[in-house]
Amino acid sequence: MEPDTQTYTCAMVPPAPVTLDRREGPFGEIVLRERGEHFEIIANGCFLMDTSDGRSERLLIDAALGALPAGRTGPSVLIGGLGVGFSLVRAAEEERWGRIVVVEREQAIVDWHRRGPLDRISGAALADPRTEVVHTDLVAHLRTATERYDALCLDIDNGPDWTVTEDNGSLYSPTGLAHCHDRLTPGGVLAVWSAQPSPAFEQALRNAGFSGVRTEEVAVARGVPDVVHLASRSH
Repeated sequence: MEPDTQTYTCAMVPPAPVTLDRREGPFGEIVLRERGEHFEIIANGCFLMDTSDGRSERLLIDAALGALPAGRTGPSVLIGGLGVGFSLVRAAEEERWGRIVVVEREQAIVDWHRRGPLDRISGAALADPRTEVVHTDLVAHLRTATERYDALCLDIDNGPDWTVTEDNGSLYSPTGLAHCHDRLTPGGVLAVWSAQPSPAFEQALRNAGFSGVRTEEVAVARGVPDVVHLASRSH
């Protein structure tokens, strides 16, 4: 019998993305795409996140809660960036959180969750009475707000060294980290998601007066691991 010389590997070829919505906002273009059974968010042509995994986004919440002082009841958490909703969903799944505030500057992302395809991910979490969505820029909110939180869980970029828009860079500056420090209660925790480790950012956290600075990693299929940078306000 002649060997079969035609071997098809179509199952291994990823499906082409389908654009579900594309908008121009004050910070540039924001796009929601569907690729097979997953969704992707693209900001200014830069891949931001998708729904294929979510372990590191959930770690962002779990690690912050685990780093809080023992015995703290009903802690409040501010989630910077709604994204595909994994961090919000994780927070809503945890009964120990008291108040859950999500700050999202892109109205398109809020719409995709409230009235669009991402509702299937976050619908229950958004309906949770503890959840509040604030449509504003995170950097401005941290600078102008007076409320303090027990945890800040920030995921608005691909990391401190890889920002989606130039304005986001100020969040990781000495001034931006000072605002984060001010928005935390004593013993409160800052958790920052990143697509790669950043020793320079760890040092910046120490320089800003944070204690207990450390990095937790989540291995990915290819390349360097996703990480969550953690730091605490000591006083």
